[in-house]
Amino acid sequence: MSTTPHSNDPRDNAGEFVLGKDGKPLVDRYGRPIRRRTTASRRDPAARHPDEFTRVEPRARRVSQRVEPGHTVYEPPAAYEPRRAPEHPRSRPAQQRPAPEEVPLQVSKRRRRGPKERRKVKLPGCGAVLALVIALLIGSVLVADARLNRTAAMPDQQISGTSGTNWLLVGSDSRTGLSEKDVERLGTGGDLGTVRTDTIILMHLPLRGKPTLVSIPRDSYVPVPGYGYDKINAAFSIGGPQLLVETVEHNTGLHVDRYAEIGMGGLAGVVDAAGGVEICVAEPIDDPLANINLQPGCQQMDGPTALGYVRTRATAQGDLDRVARQREFMTTLVTRVLSPSVYLNPFRMARLLWVTPSLLTVNSDDHAWNLARILIALRGGLETETVPIGGFTDTEVGNVVLWDDTAAEALFASLR
Repeated sequence: MSTTPHSNDPRDNAGEFVLGKDGKPLVDRYGRPIRRRTTASRRDPAARHPDEFTRVEPRARRVSQRVEPGHTVYEPPAAYEPRRAPEHPRSRPAQQRPAPEEVPLQVSKRRRRGPKERRKVKLPGCGAVLALVIALLIGSVLVADARLNRTAAMPDQQISGTSGTNWLLVGSDSRTGLSEKDVERLGTGGDLGTVRTDTIILMHLPLRGKPTLVSIPRDSYVPVPGYGYDKINAAFSIGGPQLLVETVEHNTGLHVDRYAEIGMGGLAGVVDAAGGVEICVAEPIDDPLANINLQPGCQQMDGPTALGYVRTRATAQGDLDRVARQREFMTTLVTRVLSPSVYLNPFRMARLLWVTPSLLTVNSDDHAWNLARILIALRGGLETETVPIGGFTDTEVGNVVLWDDTAAEALFASLR
């Protein structure tokens, strides 16, 4: 089969070019013949570019060119670059797919609680608990202070102040406030009319060192200011606390700073509030007047038994033995109150703070926190003394106790 070679002469291929009126092909500004536009690509899909989805033929721009009259020259369109349709991400292999962007999850600060969700209860801290304990302690002290009985115990004229703080502690035989049932239970007998003191103790609290308890026998024969010589407990029955304080100061040379008094019922009530005391009895004591019958040995005593123990004189040395038992009892009672079984027991401690103040009588200027200082001072131990005794004699006021003036002065001088 023979093929005819393609001719380069535009006139031989006149059907492919645009011809003028003279039958010659038109040329562009570069002198090239202008080819006719073909429409095959529009009608025949196979003639389209394989990667072409949409092809828009740019319209030829009309240009000015010197041509023969009656002819128009068009500038050929710019080179065509086919556009590719964007690929869908799923059409790519998994290895070539771009990693999805990690969008941070936004959580609302205010979260709604579900129907069964409960708010957690915030427990109080140590500071709140400590503040509560301090508030309760202060409240208890103020209540105790309000329940104290007060009296004007200090005389108008007192000697000059001496070192430390001196308390005059008095245990009276007053039956005031006791019912007939209490009198029978305590074995105190009826009202004797004249109130005297069964116990007189001078407590010296130094600035440093241990406190000292000085027991003064109630039958001590001493001068009572304005009344001459008499038993020291007679000063209480004659002129009350004021004359007793003045008499003690006159005979000891010690300034009395504070005063506290407790009756028979009060002493038994304090012991019962503390849950009893354990006392070691040195010898058998049988005293129907004090309503006790004790055997030797350490034993737990309730209020009535302890009261009978410190009141009885049914022993060999009578009043001197009683003075020693009173010091022993007071030391034991303080030790009991300061024991963990009492101050860590809220029920016993509450009862003590409620009952004890109503059983005490203090000077008008004394308060519950002054009494608390006694307990704090006694925690470190204490020294116990009895005024040195020089003998006994019978006088117009009965059998009395005589002091050893030299030894007694030495004792009191060490406390000034």
